[in-house]
Amino acid sequence: MAKAAAKTSDESQISLATAKVKRLVVRNFRCIGNSPVSIDLDDIVILVGPNNAGKSTILRAYEVIMLHGSSDGRLKLEDFPGETVDPDNLPEIELQTYVLDDLPAAQWLHIDEETGQQYVRERWRWEEPGKEPKRQGHRANENDWDDRVPWGAPNVAKSRRPMPHRVDAFASPEEQGEKIIELLKEVLLQKARQSSEDKGSVVENLTTQIKALQKEIVDQSQDDIRGIEQSLSAYMGEIFVGFRVSVDTRDDEISEKAFNFFSTKPVLRMGPEDGHMAPLDKQGSGARRTLLWSALKIASDKQPDSPKRPSKKADTAADPAVEAPAPRPHVLLLDEPEICLHPNAVRDACRVLYDLALKGSGWQVMVTTHSPAFVDITRDNTTIVRVERVGGSGVINGTTVFRPARVKLTDDDKEALKLLNHWDPHMAEFFFGSTTIIVEGDTEYSAFREIIESDRNPYRDVHIVRARGKFVIPALVKIMNYFGSKYSVLHDSDSPFLPNGKVNPAWAGNAQILSAVKSAPDADCVRLATCVPNFESAVFGEEASKDKPYNAVMKIKGNAAYRAEVKGMLDYLIFRSDVVPACLDAWKSVEGLKATFEAAVSVA
Repeated sequence: MAKAAAKTSDESQISLATAKVKRLVVRNFRCIGNSPVSIDLDDIVILVGPNNAGKSTILRAYEVIMLHGSSDGRLKLEDFPGETVDPDNLPEIELQTYVLDDLPAAQWLHIDEETGQQYVRERWRWEEPGKEPKRQGHRANENDWDDRVPWGAPNVAKSRRPMPHRVDAFASPEEQGEKIIELLKEVLLQKARQSSEDKGSVVENLTTQIKALQKEIVDQSQDDIRGIEQSLSAYMGEIFVGFRVSVDTRDDEISEKAFNFFSTKPVLRMGPEDGHMAPLDKQGSGARRTLLWSALKIASDKQPDSPKRPSKKADTAADPAVEAPAPRPHVLLLDEPEICLHPNAVRDACRVLYDLALKGSGWQVMVTTHSPAFVDITRDNTTIVRVERVGGSGVINGTTVFRPARVKLTDDDKEALKLLNHWDPHMAEFFFGSTTIIVEGDTEYSAFREIIESDRNPYRDVHIVRARGKFVIPALVKIMNYFGSKYSVLHDSDSPFLPNGKVNPAWAGNAQILSAVKSAPDADCVRLATCVPNFESAVFGEEASKDKPYNAVMKIKGNAAYRAEVKGMLDYLIFRSDVVPACLDAWKSVEGLKATFEAAVSVA
């Protein structure tokens, strides 16, 4: 069974190192209540939602179960909901992990029906503050939870799961610097340990030769240090153009202390080429945070191979085949990477993070963000989860709202969305709100914004998405259909024919929009409307030859009747009113739309 499943996993589209997080289920932990929050993890997961909705709690959930076996894995009273220990609603976290290597016993191996991958289910439950959690494994053959667990002891088991790296939103410069130095020291220490075998155990002789050997190690590591500097500079240069990073080992201050790689703490410096290289604690917050997760990537890339072991393919002792297992995979848990970054740096940081999580890299990334720039809906390895409170109950609900591979966007859809994202960095805002209107262009957008800005309270959670073209609307509708909440579409009908009598290519877009809207899972949650033949003609009775958005806003400002008409359109499109304004056609068929157009032309 295990061998057959392993073969399936090799042929699957899911890329694995030795393990990969499949799903995280959290309940009764901090602000998350008894209604479980289930997060399906892809290569990169973007957690969006309002402030104080529990996004950071989800990052902490994975971190805390990976700390099982240490004092940091024991919850405090404030980690229990309401800071109350309720025996019927204890903190509980379930982790499902895809596994490819270091498999546990067959009874723990579940098979994902969608992908064919093997995965393991584990659960942690904390019965009181300050105590070790109870860990259980889920048996596939019995379909129940067992007090026995996959892989045994906590430290053994967690080495079989992806290693977490948490980057808090507001860590101090000292904390960030310490973490970076420790990561880089570990890289150099691994190198030193390898070299010691050829040098007669350098480390063992340090008690008598410490000062000389410290300098020797530093000198021998110069090439590695320079390589680290170059790698870090390359990553930072992607975002902070023209900057480089240096590691000042301060080897002229080496003293005879107990062994450490550098008895005087190294200083990380950064600055422009041929400019002042300031210490890390004098850098801006954005630069420090970016350097930290860049160091994580460097450390993982440079980790040495594990000791070689007999290959699983070796059938007899005569077969000397050996294999080195893949490096341990990693999960980067990053809180609000956009904090303190220039807009251009935000876009570059988004690209670098998505590239970090490319299939086969051994990295998964889970990010909380309030920036639409971090939502790239054209990447197939992305899951976007909106975390929000339900009603006034205070209960947190996390739902997988978008997985591009399941929406089945065509290549043309992806190209259109990619271009739209370049043109309008705020396009992805509909993932952050609950009421969405898709409009064709800037005129409708500007008109509705005029109404909203004059009285914000009724429209506080309304997001207007500009498709900037009729043929982009179907791709956005596909996303909203998967998204599963109410939305509306407003577009121009255009004319079936051009002035020269030829068929108008824009008219074909109407059928594509209608087809996409009809695929909505709930027809009552969608409103489709058009202006015949365009917004200006339908609302104002005339078209503007230029400056259409500006002219529309000026007309609305100066004419109460126009303002009332546009407000009626907006209220209908956000389901506040069931009355279809006279300037709109809530059309249901292309034939009906054509008849409406012909009637409007005859009246004109």
